[in-house]
Amino acid sequence: MSGTFTHDFKTPAFKGKVSIPTGLFIGGKFVDGKKGETWDVINPTNGKKITSVASGTVEDVDYAVKVAQKAFDETWGLKCPGNQRSKYLNKIADLMEEHLDEFCALEALNTGKPFSWAKKGDMDMALDTFRYYAGWADKISGKVIETSEDKLSYTRHEPIGVVAQIIAWNFPIMLLAWKVAPALACGNVIILKPSEFTPLTALLFAKLANDAGVPPGVINIINGTGPKIAFTGSTLTGRKIMQSAGKSNLKNVTLELGGKSPNIIMDDADIDQAVDWTAHGVYWNMGQACCAGTRIFVHEKVYDQFLKKFTEKTKKVRMGDPFGDVDIGALVSNQQFERVLDYIDSGKKEGATVHLGGEALKKDGFWVEPTIFTDVTPDMKIVQEEIFGPVGVIIKFKDDEDAIRQANDTTYGLAAAVFSKNVDRALQTAHRLNAGTAWVNCVNQLHAQVPFGGFKQSGIGRELGEYALENYTAIKAVHVNFGHKI
Repeated sequence: MSGTFTHDFKTPAFKGKVSIPTGLFIGGKFVDGKKGETWDVINPTNGKKITSVASGTVEDVDYAVKVAQKAFDETWGLKCPGNQRSKYLNKIADLMEEHLDEFCALEALNTGKPFSWAKKGDMDMALDTFRYYAGWADKISGKVIETSEDKLSYTRHEPIGVVAQIIAWNFPIMLLAWKVAPALACGNVIILKPSEFTPLTALLFAKLANDAGVPPGVINIINGTGPKIAFTGSTLTGRKIMQSAGKSNLKNVTLELGGKSPNIIMDDADIDQAVDWTAHGVYWNMGQACCAGTRIFVHEKVYDQFLKKFTEKTKKVRMGDPFGDVDIGALVSNQQFERVLDYIDSGKKEGATVHLGGEALKKDGFWVEPTIFTDVTPDMKIVQEEIFGPVGVIIKFKDDEDAIRQANDTTYGLAAAVFSKNVDRALQTAHRLNAGTAWVNCVNQLHAQVPFGGFKQSGIGRELGEYALENYTAIKAVHVNFGHKI
């Protein structure tokens, strides 16, 4: 039988005991994998093992698909009306809120992010997302389309069926909500794979889904490291998923992938405001955000002023124990730690100036200093490639056309930001940036009701808002003849 992980938290942020099953969650039960394999989950702050969780195999996935299909045919899908699905989603949200601190404690322990940010950012967004889609569950409707008086034509938006979902490690519970809530609202059943690095909150979620009375097989969670078709993660992995999805049969795929987001500081910007938001854009979640505004374009007239204030702001970023009064914690894994250091090293070798930081902290765990590069050129890896760490590059520009040209010089197109007191100038710039999201005088603002997704190699489809429902429904046209003869 699958085991249980119990941890007694005795921290300033949270004092209490959290207990979660560590098996695969299939058909409403926690079970061992078919081969009995496990995977060690590591604490990013010290590099030590937290616990082991069951690791799924192809056989486990095949079994979960059969269980999920049975649930779809017999208890969910078209058998469970929208108003009932809405009640389940709201009940899930209520239970998650009751266990709010437990989720935040597990996120801090498992990802290295501050407990405080998990609470006011990740969990707030997760709760909002479930409640938002609970409101949609009984409002998914088609249209009657006029053709002729002797015929009725209409459309139905039907659930797809069994949906495979893969989420990244940077916002585990928030991304779970982004995927699970709209899929359930539309009547689908789910097989979700959390990241092998950060599975703990998904397991607590599965436990609460049972408590909410969700029928067995509707939600299935499979931990594992296997091949990664709704997906959130790197562009490289996204390409592999697209290839796999088209090999044996055609599968619908939505991909929320990487970014290298530009952040433009105009010469008429409120510099103090721009500095505060820019720091948030680069260092939020230790820079492990696909929409991180790490390419910072600053007008040459205010470059020196901005750089001075941004440097002072960065020096004040508090890094340390996720359960303490800090702004950022550790990187999620040794793999990510080495990746970020490799990028920093490449910046040094290619001739960029390390204006601040640029080193690993000499302590256990996966810690990298907040880092600022100057004197960069467009062809450098640190300018073109997603680092996914607390590293920003600062680049001068001469005028609006120069800023837009440089900002759009990327294979990505997830997000962008512009800072200016001139609304016309800001909006004209925002409209010309090749990005799925454009922020004006702010960065990294997300809402359950507003779509999020990218242009170019930053993905396919949209998360959140009404737009996400398109990922999880199939449109059927129905023609009814009232006696028309051929």
